[in-house]
Formats: sequence, structure tokens, C-alpha cells
Amino acid sequence: MSWHNRRKLSIVTAVAVVAALTPLAGASTASAAPAGRFIHKTGTAAYRPTPTGTGAPASLSTEIRQEAGPDAASRVPSGSGSRGSDRSLARQHGARAGSGQTATSAAAPSRPSAITRGGPQLLASFDGMNHRSQRTANGGNQFSIEPPDQGLCVGGGHVVEALNDVFRVYSASGTPQTGVIDLNTFFGYPAQFVRPSGPFGPEVTDPTCLYDPTTRTFFLVVLTLDVDPASGDLLLTNHLDIAVAQDPLGTWTKYSLDSTDNGNAGSPVHPHCPCLGDYPHIGVDSHGFYITTNEYPWSGPVSFNSAQIYAFSKRAFARGDADIQVTQFDTTGLDKGEPGFTVWPAQSPTAGQYSHEADGTEYFLSSNAAPEATGVDGSVSNTIVTWALSDTESLDSASPNPRLTNTRVHVTPYALPPLSNQKVGPFPLGQCLTDPACSAAFGLPNKAQTESPLDSNDTRMQQVTYANGKLYGALDTVVTVEGRKVAGVGWYIVSPDAHPHSVSAHLANQGQLALAGANLTYPAIGLNADGKGVMAFTLVGDNYYPSAAYAAFDGRTGAGSIFVAKAGVGPQDGFTGYDPLGGSPARPRWGDYGATAVDGGNIWIASEYIGQSCDLATFEADPSCGLTRTLLANWDTRISLIKP
Repeated sequence: MSWHNRRKLSIVTAVAVVAALTPLAGASTASAAPAGRFIHKTGTAAYRPTPTGTGAPASLSTEIRQEAGPDAASRVPSGSGSRGSDRSLARQHGARAGSGQTATSAAAPSRPSAITRGGPQLLASFDGMNHRSQRTANGGNQFSIEPPDQGLCVGGGHVVEALNDVFRVYSASGTPQTGVIDLNTFFGYPAQFVRPSGPFGPEVTDPTCLYDPTTRTFFLVVLTLDVDPASGDLLLTNHLDIAVAQDPLGTWTKYSLDSTDNGNAGSPVHPHCPCLGDYPHIGVDSHGFYITTNEYPWSGPVSFNSAQIYAFSKRAFARGDADIQVTQFDTTGLDKGEPGFTVWPAQSPTAGQYSHEADGTEYFLSSNAAPEATGVDGSVSNTIVTWALSDTESLDSASPNPRLTNTRVHVTPYALPPLSNQKVGPFPLGQCLTDPACSAAFGLPNKAQTESPLDSNDTRMQQVTYANGKLYGALDTVVTVEGRKVAGVGWYIVSPDAHPHSVSAHLANQGQLALAGANLTYPAIGLNADGKGVMAFTLVGDNYYPSAAYAAFDGRTGAGSIFVAKAGVGPQDGFTGYDPLGGSPARPRWGDYGATAVDGGNIWIASEYIGQSCDLATFEADPSCGLTRTLLANWDTRISLIKP
């Protein structure tokens, strides 16, 4: 591990474009009645690391896996060996900026600002888990998976990182407290794939975690998709696994929430289901614990239903109750007739920051430019949506009665960002696919490849914070800098006001953060109780390999200058960037999210980056490049502690 104590690694030029403040766009009240049921304790889990395997692939047909989606069967290339594929229609089919679509017109003009040398202080920075540690966990009975989907939570002197599909706990100094455990083993499931011939285990994906300062409890949530043990084919049933613990190194209590929504296991019956409860994210307020998902039908006349919101008593989880009530809201038609999409629940830096309006309120933010929200590819939006779940105090009672309302807030137009180009460098997997002798030696397809760009996400909202009476959120968008369209960040500061049966909101500040000749992707904002913080993201472009970066972020003025926590040392070189391996040149996977976590006055950040590099000759002699990667991927993660 490399450490950089109290030393800023480098500074790059930043730009923040702030539009005039605008009034709220009008409120609406949820018309759909919530559905109630109980979920049940399913057992306990313990942090017991599994042996490490070699990572050597047996065959491509049992090696590669992207995250599964409701239309996976129609998009997996023949012979790719992939059990799943891209999940979001917006990401797969949405018009990319620069492709001649109207999305390009949404970008606000930007100019680089002068370099600033003052700013947040980098206290510590170390490598988290990487693709090799993911692939070699559980004796190597894992798939090669992209992207990592990085979760991070901090409390009680522990730093917890959860990825697709592994989990590790570090001390506050960054020392691993034990080894790596795969999430299948942690949740009590069979291995992803017992090599060389099976069987298959469930597909566990989309990990996310948080630490609740009120109950001093860690929450870890994943989406689990059932598979046929013999073939690995998806069975169209899925659920959310929830694990809670006071000590992440001790015993975790597990719960299961069915997300099929076709009446299975007490779930409500929704149109076009069985469905997939995709992209779960979590939040807490004074009383509740919240999960949101995006509901996709596996088949039928529509490709997306709506976001789902699940509300629980967080104290019931902390107590380890055997049965816990859940109240589920379906957001179909609630955003002025459109469905909610990626309705991200807020987290707060301390228990003193929660909203007590309207008998307790949990806030959420979402965007509405993606095809899921509009039904139109390549759409542009000039509003975001503030959601309020009020009377969360009732979640601690025998008769929960929370109420969901929302309102739109006008913002600078935002639209789908372009793919993110990388600095030119060695990409040995892609070069091996191009070379007949190399590809034959490793049993790979032979087809000429170029260095792939990175996926820049779509326009969905990313991590949301509620502090000092304001909501803070950010999303990926196209931004024009010096006449060139790049991937940038739109950030927002919203002042909400919850009432018993409505919510109002106004925009306190906003801006777009971008850098000439570079791309900023997958933002995550973290603020302490004093309103000081940072926004983490990946920096990549003409002069940057994928790097773990961040910007100063003030609770009043927003984003400032950009800094690098750890510079990337080579290009991303994973299988999703190459079409012979089932990848899509239109969607080389990255992300799908980073994370921040508040620790007193300081902020922990987690971002994907590339921490290794090797040339083709080295790769041909040793495809692990000195145990820094695997044959098929080389992503890495970086965890850093910052004093704002």
C-alpha cells in the first residue's frame, strides 16, 4: 500500500459555472397508496475471509460477467459467455453527446479557471480492493466482473469497502483488519461458479453500505438474483439482502426483501412483473432506514416501471427484530405523470443534521432526463426532483404511515455525457486480441482493437447528502469546455421544506464542474456538520489515465478546484471495452458509482482508478503483470481521507 500523509499530490485546473437561482417548479403529492408487509430475519453472517485462488481462467464461457439486466438475454453477444449484461436502457441506448443528437445543446459554456494551490488536505490515501482481489477471492471461484460499484461506510474506527463482489474492513489508518471475503460467502450462498464445471451460485451485485450514527449500526445492502445452479441462467426472481452489525468484524444479522413485485414472497403485484429491483441505494434519518431501486420488467411491452422506495424502522434493524415492517412506495406517474428514476435517499453527517419537519422527514433527489423517466433517448432536462417522505416517526410504531410528496426544481439544462477518452498508453489485453499469436496463446478471439474510452454514466443522480437544512447532489452531464464537449458534473444545492402533505423547494446554488481536455465522472459529495466537504470522482482524459480525484466543496458556494488523491498509471484495459469479449464499444463499463463517508470533521472518499500498467511483452509472459491484474481486467479502487 502506498501512503501520502498530509500531502496534496497534484492540482489541476477547475471550472464552476453557477446559474442564477430559480424558484421551485411546483409541488405534487403521491397518489398511489403505499404497500405494507413484513420482512424476516434469515440468519447471521460473519466476517470470515476465504482462501485466494490463482485467477487463471478455465474458459471464456465461464469467466466473464457484466451486471445482469432485465433485457440481458437480448443483448448478450453470441458466444460471449456472459450471464448478464448492461442494466440500464438509458446507458445502453441513450444518444451520446457529440453524436449529432439534441443532447449536445444542453451543455453550458465553460472556461477553465486559474490554478489554485490552497484547498482540502489529503491526510491519508491507500489502495482498496481491485479486480484481482475480486476475481481470486473464494479460492478463485469467482467471475471476472466489471464495474466494481464501490460502496464505502465508516464508523467506530472501521472503514468498510464493498465492491462487486467482495468485502473488506480496514482500520482508520488504512490497515486491512482481515483478508478479503466474497459477498456470496458472506451472505451464505454457494460460490459464484465452482471451477471448473459448476455449479453456479446466485448473482450478488450492486453493493452499498452506510454507518448510522444514531444506532451505531452498519448497514450493507446487495441485490441478489437467483440462478439455475446447473446452467447459471437467471431465474427472474431476485431480492435485496440486508445485513446489519454494530461491529463489522463481528456477527451481522441478515434480512431478505423480495423485489420481484409479482406477488412473490409477499411483494405487491405490479404491471409487467416479474421485475428486477436494480441499483439499490440507501439512506437514514432520525427514525428510518431507506432503500430505493429502479424496477425493470424482465419482459413485456415496457422496459421500465419506476423507482421503488422502501421505508423501515432503523431501530428495528439495530435491535435485530425477527420481523420488520416495510412500507413500499411505487413512484409510477408521480413526477408530473412520469415515473421516478434513481430516487437517491439522503445521508447526513451527524444525527443532529436530520430533518424533524412534518414529524420527521427523509429527503431524496432524482433527475429526469434519462429515457427511463421520459421514454425518449438522448433527452435533455432543466429540472431535478426533490422528494420528501414525511411522518417517518411513525416507522417506529405498529402502524407506519409515512407520506411521499415531491416537487420539481429548475436547473441549468443537463444531458447525457460523451464517453471519456483516456491518455494513450499500453493496453495489453486489447493489443493481445489484435495479435493472432497472443490471442491464440490465451484462447482469446482475434480482432483488431483500439484503446477503449470509459463509460461516463448517464444523467442519474448520484450520492445525496442532507446537512444544515439543505440537500446536496450531483450527476454526470455533457459540458462544453473550450469548444469541446466533455464529461462533467452538474452539482446542486437545494433548500427543501416539508409539510404534512406536500414539499416545497428552491435552488440555493448550482454549477457545472469540468476540465479542459479531460473528463470528470461518477461524482459523490460528502459534507461535515460545518458544511465543509469534498466531491469525489474519476478524472480521465488527454493527459490523465483514470485517476482518483476530488474537488473542494463548500456548503454555500459549491465546487471549487480539483485535486488528485492518486494519479492513474495506465489505461483501463478491461473486457467490457472490447467487443470480441462481449463488451460494447458504446458502453465500456466504469463506476457505476463512487462514495463518500463522513468521519467527524473529515471526509473519506472512494473512487475507481487504474493503479497498474504493463506492456504487451510483459503481459504475454505473465498475464497477471506481477499479480497486479488478471487476464481480463485491471480496475483498481482508491480510498482517501481528506480534511476539508
